[in-house]
Amino acid sequence: MRKIFLSIALLTAFQVQAQISWNQTYQQYIDQYKDIAIEQMQRYHIPASITLAQGVFESGAGRSELARKGNNHFGIKCGGSWSGQRVYHDDDEKGECFRSYDNAYESFEDHSKFLTGGQRYRSLFQLKLTDYKGWAKGLKAAGYATNPQYAQKLIDIIQLYKLYRYDTAKDYDKFMAEHTKSSANGASLHVIKIFNKNYYLIVRRGDTFKSIADEIGISYRKLAKYNERDKRDALEEGEIIWLKKKQTKAPKDYKGRLHYVRQGESMYSIAQKYGIRLKNLYKMNKLSPDYQIKVGDALRLR
Repeated sequence: MRKIFLSIALLTAFQVQAQISWNQTYQQYIDQYKDIAIEQMQRYHIPASITLAQGVFESGAGRSELARKGNNHFGIKCGGSWSGQRVYHDDDEKGECFRSYDNAYESFEDHSKFLTGGQRYRSLFQLKLTDYKGWAKGLKAAGYATNPQYAQKLIDIIQLYKLYRYDTAKDYDKFMAEHTKSSANGASLHVIKIFNKNYYLIVRRGDTFKSIADEIGISYRKLAKYNERDKRDALEEGEIIWLKKKQTKAPKDYKGRLHYVRQGESMYSIAQKYGIRLKNLYKMNKLSPDYQIKVGDALRLR
């Protein structure tokens, strides 16, 4: 009998250890979505570490059925107020209704709105951004998940992958520039960044619209259209590719600022840099589409 209990104890200990062992798939997910988690933190005051840990755990690092079929990375059910897309999945009960999204980024945004939109999680926002343990325990106490180990699982993920470092990213641009240099190289998934109310990535050697679209889960035809290109166009290493339709002008803080054309730039490359639709860049500068820009030309961005 003692041997049986000992075997069970050892097996349980091994399983717990296995659950918190470093996982390459988890790390790739974190590398891909960390920028979005930080941006959401700055807008909604939810620790980036909590968002990433929940995303990793709830979606199986993007590989769960809910994530694959409905881009639902946080296991959020429909609820009475939900009027959007739906997907059905067995959970506590059979065939439960879960929210469905066009892409993962909508899921991250809805997760933030879900936590900030009601009374249930309001007390969490009195905690410091760096109190990830308090947030994890508070989410469990408020009923986010039924798993009794939910809080500890989030804490284990945060500590193992050092996600708490993202909670102190006050200077977003500086932090991400430094962090990208030190850790993004060699990642198999593209790092997704945010600018001008949109998401983008940087083309790597060998990328095509098809390969990028397959990775992020959207139509490659739409992806090419968002970037005002033909789906068969070859991509060059270092190019910016936008993941949603571009804006009509640059962000508000660019008001009154000009872009001075540099050697090798084109109207298209400038439009891509700021996430602006090409026709709008021409229009706001009162230029015809056949105008050939010159080095030193000053262009308005909004």
